[in-house]
Amino acid sequence: MVWSLVAVAFWVMLPAYVPNNFAVLAGGGQPIDGGRMMGDSRLLGDGKTWRGTAIGTLAGFLLAMGLNAVNAPASAALGAQLPDFPLLVAVGLAFGAMLGDIGASFIKRRSGRQRGAAFPGLDQLDFVIGALLLAFLVDPTWFIETFTIGVIAVVLVMTPILHVTTNVIAYGLGLKNEPW
Repeated sequence: MVWSLVAVAFWVMLPAYVPNNFAVLAGGGQPIDGGRMMGDSRLLGDGKTWRGTAIGTLAGFLLAMGLNAVNAPASAALGAQLPDFPLLVAVGLAFGAMLGDIGASFIKRRSGRQRGAAFPGLDQLDFVIGALLLAFLVDPTWFIETFTIGVIAVVLVMTPILHVTTNVIAYGLGLKNEPW
């Protein structure tokens, strides 16, 4: 039972987990805010670009389609009934993750934090909130059938642990400027 919850939670969140990593790898490009300011700070900053958002969304979408292709053998190997991703849900999870991160950037700028500054809680769950919200909006039936209370609980516990672990590893490898 617990293993099945963890397997489903990880599976359904993979298309939301990878977009921000690919956005960072995309590097550079035109900032979404176009350099605009709100008060004394940027709306979002140079770290949120159109190219990064597009590439991150595409990466999450393609991963979801790849997961659909291996669903049957993965379900059998893991001993869990893993859901397929409808097209709109695949886009919703990936783009929602990007929107959640963009929203967090806006909040960080309003709170006086600079790019890369830590904001515990928000840093670990911003993309989850965006992904879940957009997935619900594009397909409420799929969302309610897939994201049970148990799956959501696992996501909320698992995500911060994965987020911190992968960021520390990326920092250690020199891929990130800060370990959060």
